[in-house]
Amino acid sequence: MKYLERIGDEELKRKLRSSAAVLIEGPKWCGKTSMGAQVAKSIVYIQDPDKRSMYRKMADTQPSLLLEGDTPHMLDEWQTIPVLWDAVRFAADQRQQMNQFILTGSATPLDDNSEIEHTGTGRIARLRLRPMSLWESQESRGQVSLKALFDGTQTMGLFESPLSIKDIAYTMCRGGWPGALALEKDDALNVAVNIVDELVNTDVNKVDGSEKNPDRVRAVLRSYARNVSTMTAASTIMADVRANDVSITDKTLSNYLTALRRLFIIEDAKAWQPSLRSKTGIRTSDKRHFVDASLATAVLELTPKSVLEDFNLFGFLFEDFCLRDVRVYTEALRGSVFHYHDNSGLESDLIIRLHDGRWAAVEVKTGSKEIDDASENLKTLAKAVDTSKIGEPAFLMVITGGQYAYRREDGVYIVPIGCLRP
Repeated sequence: MKYLERIGDEELKRKLRSSAAVLIEGPKWCGKTSMGAQVAKSIVYIQDPDKRSMYRKMADTQPSLLLEGDTPHMLDEWQTIPVLWDAVRFAADQRQQMNQFILTGSATPLDDNSEIEHTGTGRIARLRLRPMSLWESQESRGQVSLKALFDGTQTMGLFESPLSIKDIAYTMCRGGWPGALALEKDDALNVAVNIVDELVNTDVNKVDGSEKNPDRVRAVLRSYARNVSTMTAASTIMADVRANDVSITDKTLSNYLTALRRLFIIEDAKAWQPSLRSKTGIRTSDKRHFVDASLATAVLELTPKSVLEDFNLFGFLFEDFCLRDVRVYTEALRGSVFHYHDNSGLESDLIIRLHDGRWAAVEVKTGSKEIDDASENLKTLAKAVDTSKIGEPAFLMVITGGQYAYRREDGVYIVPIGCLRP
């Protein structure tokens, strides 16, 4: 399959120029190995079934043997042999050179892992990879640039998205998994389903070595999917799961959610807490999100047709779908994405904040009928924050599932997700 360029490709090269090693981390099947292979001069595939046993024996006796090879030397799925982390860190100290190692990992090791003694700070940089955004999968025309919006250089014509609402429903269910892009449409929809099946039956047990009930894992995922893009409390998810599983405990649910986070399956949005002009309280709860909306549709057994039949649920899934792309684009600009919700009911689905302090507020709406209310909401938020402390917003934007991008007379940008790029 032809390699489609990723937004993170240049970031990987940049980090290698300033670090001895770079860790590419993210969920399985998101393209970590392929990305690293574009740069690596030698590769050890730790999970190669023909060599896996030999690699483990080498690691038990002399881990440095697995670090031999032309640089940058890649260790694929390093976390299955945790001692390699310290081996890479030590080799970095000894060599005193940049561009030495690439590590890929689809799970974070346990905090108390006895085989890892050092953090890698100053030696190993990190790069988060997610499933492909619409710009990376060449399904967004990219006429509107997030960077240009922040820089104030975005010019606006009457830009048209190539995606209809039916296209969005399909792309949402298919997901941004690179392996799905080369398949026939019906077959591509099975990729997310297969990922969920593997996750439920195998991956959650491997991540920390503890046995987990597949039916219970699936029930937790289903509850998370039903509450996607909301600030639903863990107690609500517990009650939802307990309706069919009375034996589950708070500790068990916490362990399951921790495992799903360590596998990069769920990735909640943190609350933005700016200075406000008034004394209104800000809600600090995280918003529930998946790394890719296709995982939610797969576990709920939704099809592109059925997801459109429940337009309320579609709206929550669409926010999850857009968050993936906005996260990918924002991190390319060295920023992070939050959400905002205060006690007065004022909210913003996405708050984009760059490392230099610039920020923007974004609402996500599926159709044109909601644009006026969303725009007014964004302008109210811009007036509510204390701009003397955090500055004026770089822009206000409504991301839609519609066809056309334009700038309103009040300055709010209306941008279909199929028109956006970094």
